[in-house]
Amino acid sequence: METLTTQPGKSARVAPKDFFLWVGAMGAFYTSIIAFINLVFQYINYLYPDPLRGYQIDPYQSGISAYMAMVIVAVPVFLVLMRVIRHTISIDSTRQEIWVRRWALVFTLFVSGATIAGTLIVLLSTFLNGEELTARFLLKIATVIIVAIIVFAHFLADMKGYWTHFPRRIFYVGVAVAVIVAGTVISGFFIVGTPRQARLARYDTQRVNDLQNIQWQVVNYWQQKKRLPEKLSDLSDPISGFMLPTDPQTKEAYEYKGSSSLSFQLCAVFNGQSRTTMDGSSNMISRPYPVAVIDVKGEKIDNWHHKKGHACFERTIDPERYPPIDKIPTK
Repeated sequence: METLTTQPGKSARVAPKDFFLWVGAMGAFYTSIIAFINLVFQYINYLYPDPLRGYQIDPYQSGISAYMAMVIVAVPVFLVLMRVIRHTISIDSTRQEIWVRRWALVFTLFVSGATIAGTLIVLLSTFLNGEELTARFLLKIATVIIVAIIVFAHFLADMKGYWTHFPRRIFYVGVAVAVIVAGTVISGFFIVGTPRQARLARYDTQRVNDLQNIQWQVVNYWQQKKRLPEKLSDLSDPISGFMLPTDPQTKEAYEYKGSSSLSFQLCAVFNGQSRTTMDGSSNMISRPYPVAVIDVKGEKIDNWHHKKGHACFERTIDPERYPPIDKIPTK
């Protein structure tokens, strides 16, 4: 096999193999770094939800699954390509001097250094503006700084030839990276739950949405006819286009029964109990229509909280809030 050499004062020639190896390695590297940081951000968002934004009960719908997939694929690709590159350098030391390697290292050092500086500026400006430094904000800042420092130190050592002189240590670095990535992905299943758990929770969310829709149709039925429907099928109306929803998982009809002239129950079977945020408040965006439920302490609670298994929701229509159509005042 031909060995490429360099003449004094001239740069090593870049072979197509060198170019695509470095482009592929850097592409996989930046993809994995961006995906890793965003994945950690999603965990932080889940543990410390923003009270000003509606909380999403299924974190996998917020992009977490895509970030997991990117990390799982991109990190091994980067490690394998870098192993091939280092093996090539060990055979032909001139591969250390090719311009594509120098550009890749210098550019990465620049980006990581700029990221550290920019993140510190954001942190200081937030502090000097008197804004609250929340745990959510500080954890994200810490994540970016730690990752940027590690990247900067690694590629600075590579530029100085440290890993070439200590090839065994780069092997340990690769193992450590693989362990950290695997631990981060696996820990996500304990933090936000598995995809299957998220899917089951999504079924429960749809059940609550369906029951809310049915509830409003019952109220509307009472306003129109001054009586509650005898059965759910009475709500179907081909003219308005309302079709009675069924359980999204079992395809069975929801349960309904009237307990008085103004009260009724809606029931469903749930996969799990209502999820709550870390501070114990409800994480469900939806809110009830007619009435609020009062707990034993006299405090209003979200009346769509449910337990695992069969759960019923008692509703009583307030005629003053929802008067019959013929009693609604007109201008």
